Formats: sequence, C-alpha cells, structure tokens
Amino acid sequence: MSPVLAGVLQLLALIAALALAYIPLGNHMARVYTSDKHWRVEKWIYKGIGADPDREMRWPAYLRGVLAFSLAGVLFLYLLQRLQGVLPGSLGFASIDPDQAFNTAVSFVTNTNWQSYYGEQAMGHVVQTAGLAVQNFVSAAVGMAVAVALVRGFARSRTGELGNFWADLVRGVVRVLVPVAALAAVVLVACGAIQNFSGIHQVGQFLGDPQQWNGGAVASQEAIKELGTNGGGYFNANSAHPFENPTPFSNLFEIFLILLIPFSLTRTFGLMVGSVRQGYAILGTMAAIWVGFTALMMWTEFAHHGPTPELAGASMEGKELRFGVGASSIFAVATTLTSTGAVDSFHSSYTGLGGGITMLGMMLGEIAPGGTGSGLYGMLIMAVIAVFIAGLMVGRTPEYLGKKIGTREIKFAACYILITPALVLVLTAAAMALPTPGASMTNSGAHGFSEILYAYTSASNNNGSAFAGLNADTQWFNSTLGLAMLLGRFLPMVFVLALAGSLARQQPVPASAGTLRTEKPLFAGLLVGAILIITGLTYFPALALGPLAEGLAA
Repeated sequence: MSPVLAGVLQLLALIAALALAYIPLGNHMARVYTSDKHWRVEKWIYKGIGADPDREMRWPAYLRGVLAFSLAGVLFLYLLQRLQGVLPGSLGFASIDPDQAFNTAVSFVTNTNWQSYYGEQAMGHVVQTAGLAVQNFVSAAVGMAVAVALVRGFARSRTGELGNFWADLVRGVVRVLVPVAALAAVVLVACGAIQNFSGIHQVGQFLGDPQQWNGGAVASQEAIKELGTNGGGYFNANSAHPFENPTPFSNLFEIFLILLIPFSLTRTFGLMVGSVRQGYAILGTMAAIWVGFTALMMWTEFAHHGPTPELAGASMEGKELRFGVGASSIFAVATTLTSTGAVDSFHSSYTGLGGGITMLGMMLGEIAPGGTGSGLYGMLIMAVIAVFIAGLMVGRTPEYLGKKIGTREIKFAACYILITPALVLVLTAAAMALPTPGASMTNSGAHGFSEILYAYTSASNNNGSAFAGLNADTQWFNSTLGLAMLLGRFLPMVFVLALAGSLARQQPVPASAGTLRTEKPLFAGLLVGAILIITGLTYFPALALGPLAEGLAA
C-alpha cells in the first residue's frame, strides 16, 4: 500500500469514527448543560466550595467566577512547583525556578500547556498528577462552560442570566470529561502506554552517558491531554514518545480524542438553540476547513521538494517512522486547528509551506473545530461577523438566530478578533527587535523568524505546540509567553460573555422574507470566506517573512 493511500484511508477512518460519536456525545452534552438535577457527588463538591448551583448569573458574575477560579489555579500550581523539592514523590527533582513555575502554571491553567522544560527531567509524580493533570480537566471544563454561556445567550430572551458557572464547570468535569477520559485511558493502556508510579531506572549508556527512564501515570494524563485539547506531554517528546503514543492505532485514537468534543459541541449548540440544522451549518464550516487544511498539508509533505525528500519518498525529517507522513500530517493539522498543542512530529522539520499551514491553523483562531469550548465560541463570533458583513451587502440590519447584531454586539465581536493578532504581532516584533530574544533562535533567516512567530502564535492562541529549535526557557520568553497566554485566554472570554449577556437581554426577532438563512450551505460558504479573508489580511505580511519566504525559496 502506498503511503499516500494509507494516509487517505486513515483520514476516512477518522471521519467515520467522529461521525459515529457525533450524535450520542452531542446529545449527552446538551442534556448535561440543560438538566436541573444534580448528582450526589456534584452536591458534595458544591457544598465543599460553598457554591449555589441553582443561582443564575449575569455575565459579570459568570466572568468573575471564571477569573477567580483560574487565578486560584495559577497560584496553587505555582506553589506546587516551587515546593516540589520538599514534596514526596518528587523523584529527587528540585523545585522549579520562579519564572519557569509562573510560565508553566499559566500555561496549564489557560489550557495552553506550553512547555519550555523537559517533563521527564523536571516534574515529579505529585506535580504531574495533582497539578498538571488536574488542570487538564478543569481548564477544558472552563472553556466548555464559557461556550455554553454564549449558546444560552442566543437561546434565551429578555433576561441577562447565562446559567451558573460553578454548575457548568462541575458538570463538564464529572459528567463529560472524567468518564470519557477514563475509558480513553484504558484504551491507551491496552495499546501499550504506561500507567504507574515507578521511579527512575537506568537502562544503559549512550556515548558513555547513562540513560535513564522514569515512569508515571502517563496513559491517564495522555487521555485528558488530548480529550481536553490541552497538549502538555508527560515526556519532552510528547506524543512522539512511545510511552505516550505506542502504535499507529493509538496515534489515530489520540487524533480522534482531540477532535471529539469540539466537533460534537456543534450538535449540542444546535439542540440548545432549537435547530439542529444551525449546528450542522457550523459543523460543515469547521469540517470544510479541517479537511482542506489536512489535504493541503499532506500534499506539501508528500511533494518531494529537494533531493533528500525525493530519496526518502516524502519529507520524513522530524517524523516518526511508526506513523509516516500521512498520519503525522493529520495529527499536525488536528493539533493546530484545535487548542491542543500535542505533537507526534516536529513542525520545525516540516517543509516551509507545511510549517506555514500549522501556523495558519492557529492564526484562524483555532476554530475548525478548535478547543473544547473555545472552538465553538470562536466560530460563533466569526458567524456574527459574517452575518454583519452580509447585512452590509444588502443594507439590512443583520440577525443571527433571531437576535439583532447591532452596534454593541459587533463591537464585542470586533474586540474579540483583534486581541490575539495584536498579541502575536506586537510580541513577535519586540522579540525580533531586541538583541537577547534573538539569541534563542537555532536558525537564522526566514526559518528563525518562523520559530519566534510560531511561539507567540501558539501562546496567544492557547495552543501550546512549539516549532522546535527555539530555546524558550529564558526569562524573556517565560515572562512574555506567560503574559500572552493569560491575555490570549481571558481577554477574549470577557467579550464572549459580554456578547452573551447582550444577546440574552434581547427580544427575539421573527424571521421574515429578508432574513439570512444561516442554516444553509450558502451561509457556511460565506463564513469560510470571511474567516480566510480576515485571517489573511491580518497575518499575510508576517507569514510572507517566515514560512512563505522559506517555502518559495525551497
């Protein structure tokens, strides 16, 4: 079987698996977020944190809950790392330096999971399980809660209430993430991923230096790392490490986990707003972009530009022989079109155009299908923008799901889409202008610029993958990337929740002959065009200096 055919068959198998899970999981999540009953374990949690799950919140109160919970998570994870040296189960590792501890705490709380350290050489069992793995669950649940609040804004009328943050958070963890992640961990263990609390073992020598392996609760963390679109690996090699990703089947299964909730949330959205066809329109938009990017990535990596790729049959540098070009390309697109950041190959080694595709996927806002929750609310913001553009074309006040998109709503949407590009471009310019950050680049020229552009794109979009080659464990990068992660995560949430509150207060507008049919393929096409044009106009100059220049010179 040819490598191209193998890649295509894996893509078709992945699509079939996602299609089978779409309706059951989407329906389940809709029931979770609309139920008025609380499980016993949930009541214990509410009592422990002093929350009233039945008290409805307006958007400022909902936002305060998001920020307060996230701040507590940052402080707890920071202190856990700073105290690692005196904690049991530390495997003898020292406490983490302040700038590194800050960066890592922010990274995992913001669902970014950017790692500028070697996981197997820095973090013991306590930090990995009680700190990082816990944040993998709750940071994903926070994104889902914010997405559900925006959906309620469209579904409700004449009220500013968006639900209860604490109830949405707890239900997302207890009823969705924990059960699916537990099942996924069993599958990964069956595939060969390790799950233990063993210490460090010397397994031989390489060039006279001792080689050591350490174990850990890898399968359980790998499951929620992918399911929650987190991305932080137990080991530095991430999903290219055989302890995390042992076989081609586990590789495809991990891609399935990455895409499962973001795609299924479109079904939840359709059910909650009372029109599954609206959900299918958003799903179609996401799927079109994802399939298009995957096909383009496979083409660039199979294109054999240069003598070395021609001899290898494809661009194999930085890719696992266990997976090949096809599976690596599917994984690379899935991880950068979502907020996952896990990698089973190294994006710096991709062709110039291939590396540009991974960057462009993040620059779209990671909305096809995006992160757990963040992909849905990002796509709905772009839908608001597309409806507004369509309204300008025909001279009619734009409407979406029975809600008028007026001056207030479009300002919130515009602020949302401007935040991330501003962070990426300003911080990249600062890093290139100053002498110290540039010393962290392994390469010069267009590829070196791509290393820094990729880092800030990844951090600001809460992705977490790295281009490889950039030494990011410096005070400059730990601090500025941490700042980018914080602002890139929580500033957009401010405008999402403000938009949700504004929409929920409106009185529904009845559909008329002039109403744009947003459940039709025409609107999905308009939405795809708006996304690509806005992203292209924003980032084309930066892409031209990096991956495009490198790709055209190859």
